[in-house]
Amino acid sequence: AVSPNQASPYHYVRPEILPLLSSGELFTKADKAPTRASFAKAVIDIGARNPNVVVLDADVSKSIGTNKFAAAYPDRAFNFGIAEQNMFAAAAGMATTGLIPFACTYAVFASMRALDMVRNAIHYPALNVKIAASHSGITPGPDGVTHQGQEDLSIMRAIANSTVIAPADPDTTTMAIHAVAAYEGPVYLSFTRDPVPKIFTPDYPFEIGKAVTVRDGQDVTIVAMRDLTAHALVAAERLAAKGIDARVIDCPTLKPLDTETILAAARETGAVVTAENNVVFGGLGSAVAELLVENLPLPMQRIGVQDTFAESGPYLDLLDKYGLSAPHIAAAAEKVVKRK
Repeated sequence: AVSPNQASPYHYVRPEILPLLSSGELFTKADKAPTRASFAKAVIDIGARNPNVVVLDADVSKSIGTNKFAAAYPDRAFNFGIAEQNMFAAAAGMATTGLIPFACTYAVFASMRALDMVRNAIHYPALNVKIAASHSGITPGPDGVTHQGQEDLSIMRAIANSTVIAPADPDTTTMAIHAVAAYEGPVYLSFTRDPVPKIFTPDYPFEIGKAVTVRDGQDVTIVAMRDLTAHALVAAERLAAKGIDARVIDCPTLKPLDTETILAAARETGAVVTAENNVVFGGLGSAVAELLVENLPLPMQRIGVQDTFAESGPYLDLLDKYGLSAPHIAAAAEKVVKRK
């Protein structure tokens, strides 16, 4: 905890959140909402301002919330049923006419079932399609492994011409959607199924391709994204109680990676931990490791889903079981600090 005479190490974090980080009550007492809900609200606002925005669904409009867009703009909403490949091919065609399609489904279907169309029809010609993927990572814990998109960030990062965005909380998700709507080119947006805490203040400086330092620290850097940013902040307080000063960087854009911010933090702290709700291969941890091994080799550890499928269960319980929660992030930070 910060005494009244000390400057807070936190940036853009809601004041009411700060005591919950150290009390262990963040996930029980903070206001929460799934980021998919923020997307559903934001796309209606964007649609009201831009008649070229259209929404495509693959039979999950009620789950994601885009049925509300369909109610407001029935002539600009298209439900393809359980036919994701057709939906993405149609989104590509619409983009060639000047429309701005937001094509919505679950992460497992966007990144795997329809990957041929996503790669060849959208990314190869670099069309202006926004892929809105809910149920990313193992955030759909109760839905089981068939609906847990634990590989989506890795798959989408590997595709040429891709921009991959996974915001950490509801308000930054809204910021991301507005930025993406104004951005020309294919974008993959990764949302949570389960609620996540509302962490950030309205002045959070969201920008595509930029990471944001949300906690200052000198001993170790934790680079986190999507729902694990909240866990990284809790981990930082656990570390502070042990005398370890952790810097936390929220990295809402996986690709393009903000190499400048991450390299600067690595130089200044001398050790790095990455935290992502995604398989440990090919995602945020891999991106940061590639950056550091080529520019600044130093002690590093990656937090992510290991070489396994998760089971069905409550979201927070699964994060703990598979090594993604705050205690695991803090333990990794202690290890890399000892290696310095």
